[in-house]
Amino acid sequence: MKRFLLGALLGFASLAHNVFAAETPAITAAAELPLQTQSLQTPSLQTPSLQTYSRDSVSLNGEWKIIVDPYENGYYNYRYEPFDQQATPSQNAYFTDSKQKSPGDLLEYDFDKSASLQVPGDWNTQTDKLYYYEGTVWYRKTFDAPIAKKGERAFLYFGAVNYRADVYLNGKKLGVHVGGFTPFHYEITGKLKDKNNSLVVKVDNKRHADAVPTLNTDWWNYGGITREVKLITVPQTFIRDYKIALTSFADKTVSGSVLLDGAKGGEKISVKVPELNIQQTLTADNHGKASFSFKADKAQLWSPENPKLYALQISTGKDKFTDTVGLRSISTQGKQLLLNGKPIFLRGVSVHEEYSAQGGGRVKNAAEAQQLLNWAKGFNANFVRLAHYPHNEDMVRLAEQMGLLVWSEIPVYWTINWNNEATYQNAEAQLTAMIERDKNRAAVIIWSLANETPVSDARNKFLARLATKARSLDDSRLLSAALEKHYRADNANVAVVEDPLAEHLDLVSFNQYIGWYDGAPEKIDRISWEINYNKPVFVSEFGGDARAGNHGDVDKIFTEEFQENLYNKTLKMLDGIDGFVGTSPWILTDFRSPRRHLPGIQDEFNRKGIYSNTGEKKKAFFVLKNYYDRKAEQKNTNN
Repeated sequence: MKRFLLGALLGFASLAHNVFAAETPAITAAAELPLQTQSLQTPSLQTPSLQTYSRDSVSLNGEWKIIVDPYENGYYNYRYEPFDQQATPSQNAYFTDSKQKSPGDLLEYDFDKSASLQVPGDWNTQTDKLYYYEGTVWYRKTFDAPIAKKGERAFLYFGAVNYRADVYLNGKKLGVHVGGFTPFHYEITGKLKDKNNSLVVKVDNKRHADAVPTLNTDWWNYGGITREVKLITVPQTFIRDYKIALTSFADKTVSGSVLLDGAKGGEKISVKVPELNIQQTLTADNHGKASFSFKADKAQLWSPENPKLYALQISTGKDKFTDTVGLRSISTQGKQLLLNGKPIFLRGVSVHEEYSAQGGGRVKNAAEAQQLLNWAKGFNANFVRLAHYPHNEDMVRLAEQMGLLVWSEIPVYWTINWNNEATYQNAEAQLTAMIERDKNRAAVIIWSLANETPVSDARNKFLARLATKARSLDDSRLLSAALEKHYRADNANVAVVEDPLAEHLDLVSFNQYIGWYDGAPEKIDRISWEINYNKPVFVSEFGGDARAGNHGDVDKIFTEEFQENLYNKTLKMLDGIDGFVGTSPWILTDFRSPRRHLPGIQDEFNRKGIYSNTGEKKKAFFVLKNYYDRKAEQKNTNN
């Protein structure tokens, strides 16, 4: 299998590499241009995914030295020419991490004497000086190389960097990655020194009209190395990737494949699921790929009530790889949503990857992810919509362990540049990275393509292409997107969901804010719905703001009572929609947004959470819990 992500860069030809030759680097950077002309939406030219979660690794997390560089003085000379385009870069290029050699040596930076930040983490909430900052920050980490065995290969892995990362090792550029929420990696075999390696990352979180997401969002643009960084060593021929899924619910057939890197063909691969007494020996083809299939008649299928995971063991030559996997089926039948062949109601909530209970911003570790999911379980949720971008891998895996179904989304949000091919390639690259990382997670049942995008011919073509790409990568899950509603021209009390994109989706999902952005709460009582698709209907957002502890009459905006009344009326209305299979109210907790300025109420927080940002339950929490308790009881009664 060879997969190349081809990007357009102002007429520069994209580069593609055969990534399965052992001597070939994992990623090659596109040619550089000055930032004022460079198309920053161009995706990285990344290899197929590298499964790393359960592999032994050397963490590069912790303290990193930083230099804040708003003029990008460490990247350009005074003629605004990139240092890394020069045959012999100046020692004043920050990525060289140079040291003064003599007292008269002109050097205008020093990482060793500079400030520090913690990785993973955003820079906005680690120091007040950077709270509003959008621009370039240079990160530097020094480390000794791990002891390697002869013939081993080394990889450098980043969980995510927002938004653009230029990565340098010992003064040499490894490449560029664009996109703030997806993992990337480089092969660094032969590039490490035994002692005192210098890893420098130029991080730039500036927003761009051609980017994904674009200039305008309703969440904080946290900058930094926001997820883990680690070193991984593997044998010359190693297990790069695998895929496994229950491909036939009717006869309990499980199918999958294994991908080796560095293979020449003919290698033997062992696949075991000990608890199911499955053991198969496969033979790799000349691309390093081998497929398998087996019956799992006695397998317990994964579900929210029984999130059963099986140990999976894959080995070849000197390499061994272990993981845990769940087996389940997700499908639709007319207006029903079926999990393992039975109707399911999604008792959901939308979640941002933000944890502010102790002043933090982006979720930094598994403990913070666990707390968010615990809060969701607190009102009997069985589903989380991870909005509006791929969340960290801890979040997805913890959801799987806890029995929470997952909607995963890319940040094609509001108004993207639909006519720009490079913007499309960026979106496709992020979609590909999301699917390849999480394709084996049983909890993930929906890939979402977009959120609240206005209908146009260009948009329809853009998203239809994404839908086709998603199905080519993974046909074992449902596709959806958060659509919008409108009203019938002849009757303002009939809300209509009608969108050409719906023809490409398995689940008709839409956001609606009747009673908040759309009229007062009493309007909810008058609305009926027209949704002419023979597909399940999911309401991906509804809600309204309330500051925790702010009380008053039900008609006083921003009070808990107003939000409580809005939830009561909305849930009653949604129950009347034909084919209604669930909802994910907006949102689990209050979160930071630069659009929310009302002093004493918002204070730069979107206050639609049913918890406050510090975890206080608002009155709407209890409305939702009671509703979900009733839905769960109805399911138990029907079963």
